[in-house]
Amino acid sequence: MPLSLTRRVTFAAAHRYRRPEWSDARNEEAFGACARPNYHGHSYTCDVTVSGPVDPDTGMLVDLQLLDAVLAHEVRARFDHRNINLDVPAFADGKRIPTGEELAAYIADCVQRSLTTGGSGARVTQVTLAEDATLSATWRHE
Repeated sequence: MPLSLTRRVTFAAAHRYRRPEWSDARNEEAFGACARPNYHGHSYTCDVTVSGPVDPDTGMLVDLQLLDAVLAHEVRARFDHRNINLDVPAFADGKRIPTGEELAAYIADCVQRSLTTGGSGARVTQVTLAEDATLSATWRHE
């Protein structure tokens, strides 16, 4: 039976919610303070869960050095101390809105791609991204 392993990473980043085809008034109506032009920031906590069979030789389902390197590249280097709307092309105006839900799904895709490229058979099965202690979004593989 497959097991799972969760690794936590943190990063600080700024963002805002905005649809460029909408007026400022409509953006503020839909997104409230999150649409303000000067952005706002969070200290994010990101839990990435991978699942798979345990290697009988190592007793692990994923090489932790590989997982840590992937998370350092795909999460911390991409988002830490960045303005997500300006510094991450997938979240530029007219593309994905950097909500917790969209960020969790994007992180899952990026981490899975890098794990596969790195030769791991582990599968990303869950990503939980918390903006603070009161709000988090969870993506799950189905």
